[in-house]
Amino acid sequence: MTNRLALILGLLILAALVVDVLLVGDEHLVFLGKKLAELIEWMAFWR
Repeated sequence: MTNRLALILGLLILAALVVDVLLVGDEHLVFLGKKLAELIEWMAFWR
């Protein structure tokens, strides 16, 4: 992955989070963060 592609993907993810917070609110971000941590741990187990 090139630096340019990584920057574009990072900006897209950040923009998606900003839009999500503006439209829905930020109450669910803690839940999503916990689920992301579980997913990363699960993927590391299968590595």
